[in-house]
Amino acid sequence: MTLTLMATTAFGLEAVVKREIEQLGYTPTRTDNGFVEFEGDETAVVRANLWLRTAERVLIVMGRFHADTFDSLFEQTKALPWSDVLPETAEFPVSGKSVRSTLSSVPACQRIVKKAIVESLKRTYGRSEFPETSSRFPIEVSLLKDEATLTLDTSGAGLHKRGYRMLTAAAPIRETLAAALVLLSRWLPHRPFADPLCGSGTIAVEAAMIAKNIAPGLNRSFAAEAWPLVPAAAWQQGRDQAKEAVRSDVEVHIHASDIDAKVLSLAGFHARKAGVADCIHISQLDVRNFRPSESYGCIVTNPPYGERMGAEAEVSALYRTMGKTFAALDRWSVFVITSHPSFESLYGKRADKKRKLYNGRIQTNLYQYLGPLPPRQPS
Repeated sequence: MTLTLMATTAFGLEAVVKREIEQLGYTPTRTDNGFVEFEGDETAVVRANLWLRTAERVLIVMGRFHADTFDSLFEQTKALPWSDVLPETAEFPVSGKSVRSTLSSVPACQRIVKKAIVESLKRTYGRSEFPETSSRFPIEVSLLKDEATLTLDTSGAGLHKRGYRMLTAAAPIRETLAAALVLLSRWLPHRPFADPLCGSGTIAVEAAMIAKNIAPGLNRSFAAEAWPLVPAAAWQQGRDQAKEAVRSDVEVHIHASDIDAKVLSLAGFHARKAGVADCIHISQLDVRNFRPSESYGCIVTNPPYGERMGAEAEVSALYRTMGKTFAALDRWSVFVITSHPSFESLYGKRADKKRKLYNGRIQTNLYQYLGPLPPRQPS
C-alpha cells in the first residue's frame, strides 16, 4: 500500500529533514514551511519514525482539498478511504487548526470531520455506532487559506522524545534541534567535537548518537505500533536492522563541559541512558578555560540567550568571553545558536554564515564560523 507521508519539522529545518529522507532512500515530493512529504509503504512508517533525527512527527496524509464551506469539508472528508487505516473499534480523536481560512471555527471543523469519518466507516462496516475501544489514531484537520489537509499521526509522542532525557535543566534544547545543529555543522566523527556550555548534554549526546549511528527512535514506542496497518513484524525487523547498524567500534572524541556541576550530573545520566557515555568526556570547566589540545575540531553550543529578567549583563559578558576564548582556536569551526540581537557585536566577529532557526517558539540565528578542514591523509 502506497502512503503519502509527511515529516513535520521546526521552521528552518526543512532542508535538513529533506536530506535525511533522501538518505533513507525516499524521494521528497513536496517541501513547504514546517514539513516535507514523501511516498512509501508501511515499512517507510517504521523507518522514518526510527531514523529521522530532525523531524518532529511522521504523519500519513489522508487527503488534501479546497474547502470553504462546512458541506464541502464534510463531503470530501467522507469520501476519503478511512476504512483502509481505521479498524471499526478505533479511537480517533480529531484535533484541528485554521489559519487565514473561511472556516475559522476550529471546534466546528473538528466536529464536522469526526462526523464525516463516522459516516464513511458506516458504509464499510455496516454499523451505526463505533465504540472506540481499541488503538488510538490521532487525526488532525489543518486549514490554511481554505486548503484542508487531513493527517493521521503515526508517531504519538513527538520524535524529540528519544527516551534518554528523563531529567532536564533550565533552558533545554530539543533533541531534534540539537541533532540538526550537529548535522548543519557537517561534523564527522574523525574530528574532535565540543560543547563547552553543554548544560544537560543534549548536543553532545546527539553528536555521539550520530557518530555511533544509533537510530534516535530505537528505544521508544510509536502510536502506529498498535495499528493493523503496520505489521508487528515490520517493527521488529526495523528495530533489528537498527541494532545491527550501530557502530560500536567507532572512535570519537566528544568534550562536554560546563561551569555548573549540577547540570553536568544530568549530562552524565543522559549519556549513560543513551548508550554513548564511552565517547563523551564530561568535565566541569569555565568556558574561559576551554583550551583543547586537538586541532580541526568543531564547537556546537547553545548558550543562554538573556531572555530571563536581569540576565542581560551576565549574558553579554559570557558572549565576550566566548569570542576571546574561541578566537585562539583558529583551527576550529564554531557554531552558536542564540536569539540575542547583538551576538556578533559582543562576540567580536561577524559570522561567515547565519541561518534563522526556531528553538521552540523563540526565533534564533545559528552563527557559523567556519575553520579549516583537517588535511587529507595520504592514501
